[in-house]
Amino acid sequence: MNVLIPLPSFDFELTEVAVPWKLFTQRGYKVTFSTYDSIEAKVDSKLITGVIFGQLKAKAEAQAMYREMILSQEFKKPIKYKDIDPSKYDLLHLPGGHAKGMRQYLESKILQSKTLEFYQSNKIIGAICHGSIVLARTINPENNKSIIYKNKISALTKPLEMFAYIITSWKLGKYYRTYPEYVEDEVKRNLYNPKQFKRGFINPFKPFVCIDQKLVTARWPEDTYWYTNALISKLES
Repeated sequence: MNVLIPLPSFDFELTEVAVPWKLFTQRGYKVTFSTYDSIEAKVDSKLITGVIFGQLKAKAEAQAMYREMILSQEFKKPIKYKDIDPSKYDLLHLPGGHAKGMRQYLESKILQSKTLEFYQSNKIIGAICHGSIVLARTINPENNKSIIYKNKISALTKPLEMFAYIITSWKLGKYYRTYPEYVEDEVKRNLYNPKQFKRGFINPFKPFVCIDQKLVTARWPEDTYWYTNALISKLES
């Protein structure tokens, strides 16, 4: 199995990249990373040291996977977005991240065009957290709507994004607000019916994954293991 993981040049979310990489490689999958300019991506460093007072950082297990991942040849030698050939991959994994460096990845027309090719080829696509914005912004030329227009989908929920912003804004300003519009609101705007957006359980720490045909989506780092295992099940079914 061949998996593609696009990343921004800097500020990617540690858990949502390192955990899937580890679980995929444990299954013997070949993982290819991609960045805009084929330069090795940099993680959001606050997820290592702690966002505020040493808190809100990635868990120790995920950090250990990250340290292993950045030594791998596939991570050190990403391909350019423009060189992605969707026909070579079985799965597209779109991770998230909220720091401002993510905008390069979220706004890339090249990456959106490649995502459209995955969609048109009926490949399995996974997105977690802000990764669903890439899907929302990818337009299907057949109807001039987002490729998620008729899908059930999840992403970073408005309550989660709002809470993180409120408790940290006094110190970090808009660190947790990638854009003025909340992720959930942008995704909902691109759906036929806003009810297609799935927030999951009231307790956000209870893992949740939304599966709709070839699309697998989730909300935030706490969902990552369930999300990745759902992708693995899709690939191997």
